[in-house]
Amino acid sequence: MTHDYSKRSYVIGLVAVVIILIYIVRLFFLQLMSDDYKLRADSNAFLKRVQYPARGAITDRNGVLMVYNQPAYDIMVIMREQEGVDTLDVCASLGITPAFYAARMREIKDRKRNPGYSPYTQQLFMAQLNAEEFSRFQEKLFLYPGFYIQKRTIRQYNQPYAAHVLGDVAEVGPDDIERDSYYQGGDYIGKLGIERSYEKQLRGEKGVEILLRDVRGRIQGRYRDGQQDVRPVPGKNLTLGIDLELQKLGERLMRNKLGSIVAIEPSTGEILCMVSSPTYDPRIMVGRQRGRNQIEMQRDPMKPLLNRAIMGTYPPGSTFKTSQALTFLEEGIITPQTAYPCSHGFHFGHLTVGCHGHGSPLPLVPSIATSCNGYFCWGLYHMFGNRRKYASVQDAMTCWKDHMVAMGFGYALGIDLPGEKRGMIPNAAYYDKAYRGSWNGLTVVSISIGQGEVTLTPLQIANLGATIANRGWFITPHVVRKIQNDRLDSIYYERRYTKVARQHYETVATGMRSAVLGGTCRAANNGQYEVCGKTGTAQNRGHDHSVFMGFAPKDDPKIAIAVYVENGGWGANYGVPLGALMMEQYINGHLSEASEARAAEFENKVINYGNYVR
Repeated sequence: MTHDYSKRSYVIGLVAVVIILIYIVRLFFLQLMSDDYKLRADSNAFLKRVQYPARGAITDRNGVLMVYNQPAYDIMVIMREQEGVDTLDVCASLGITPAFYAARMREIKDRKRNPGYSPYTQQLFMAQLNAEEFSRFQEKLFLYPGFYIQKRTIRQYNQPYAAHVLGDVAEVGPDDIERDSYYQGGDYIGKLGIERSYEKQLRGEKGVEILLRDVRGRIQGRYRDGQQDVRPVPGKNLTLGIDLELQKLGERLMRNKLGSIVAIEPSTGEILCMVSSPTYDPRIMVGRQRGRNQIEMQRDPMKPLLNRAIMGTYPPGSTFKTSQALTFLEEGIITPQTAYPCSHGFHFGHLTVGCHGHGSPLPLVPSIATSCNGYFCWGLYHMFGNRRKYASVQDAMTCWKDHMVAMGFGYALGIDLPGEKRGMIPNAAYYDKAYRGSWNGLTVVSISIGQGEVTLTPLQIANLGATIANRGWFITPHVVRKIQNDRLDSIYYERRYTKVARQHYETVATGMRSAVLGGTCRAANNGQYEVCGKTGTAQNRGHDHSVFMGFAPKDDPKIAIAVYVENGGWGANYGVPLGALMMEQYINGHLSEASEARAAEFENKVINYGNYVR
């Protein structure tokens, strides 16, 4: 039997070629695609120490410092170098337990929790040591190979105010690292408020310091005398629209109450104050106790972490009647002289919507001043039933809804804070589904007085006041007034016009002025400037909510405001007097002696919410 050895030689040659190709691919991967060996070589020769930039400072509109930086120290570790360390001594120096030490090492190596992990680069072991802890550890640092001290800064909140506006800063999580390659384990990022929404402007740019090491890992100095170092770029400073003194007063007045106060400068859309109650001291969200404090507040049934100004959605009550008046005027359903009857409410067949006693019938301006429910129920009934103007109730509803959306309702306004809710403005499809297509103006008449399915945020109510103050336009509300060497987003400069003509806004403003001179807002009257206001008593399953919306001065508006006190009763009980005090503080720069006494009275008033859970 003969063998064909020529074919065997081909097979052997092919195998050899495959092996060579495998080696070539492997070498290509190791040398060009993988940085593993490069990291090992670099870690032997160099120590690249991140230089963290100073985070931008934050001031109020008058230049008062609200947030700044203070020095802190992090303990970093390079896992490959920390062999042979006396862990018990490390624990004693840092005041931690061996169990904590072991758990922390496991966390660092867990690539799911720490996607940027490498045994050749510095990893955060322990954050934010104070000066005393740092000194104690530094004395023995030479005994702990692989451990290093990283100097950085942490936030300091100058005063115990505006926590929901400012937010806080905390260590990045895995999702943050995956979303943005700028971050690595142990970095900090804005978590809430302005700290989050302006993170990229505030954080700056990291630098790097390259240090030379000998064969034993000892630092020998800076590589090329620092020529290859990259200096950090500090973050940009922010100036807020917040008036800190106004914010302080608002938080005083809302003590022991649930609700919100929002004030806007109408001409710019800048937020002058944003109070959410209950609140908390932003200084408790700094340092290693942040996590524990946050958990405690998350468990609090009063929900102090909830920013009710932009996340709370409520029935706006009678403040909403101003938007209805504007819509009925623009659509030609009424004129300022149109009068409707109100015999302690709106009555149609078996349907009754109650109202307090006042003169009847009333034209538009007095109906706003007295907050007549009957007037606005009749207006909606006639609009939704007008077949000469609208082909169907659905068409009328769509027209109504479009006016509401143009006024800033039903969608998030776009404030520069995270978490803003949109509220609820129903549309025809909503009611078609709810009533199987069989409904009319009587079915939904409660929306005309800010009840039923309608809900707004306190920010949206304040923005309604700003829009009336401007006679038909508003600028998207925003907290930040200026960014150092930068511009705000263009939406914070552009006017947004409603679908209602200016003369109709003049009529409604006159009605709001009448409410202050002799109607439901008399407690807001001030002889030094003309106040325009509208009360609201929003029905609730429990005690009614007290609401006020207004602006001042009437013809040169400097401030528009919304006050919402949960379970506060009539609008005149809390909303009006608190709103009046806030406007006086901002316009005059201080409270009169009598007003200060009034503020102290309301500061000490307590609303009992029992086992309230929202």
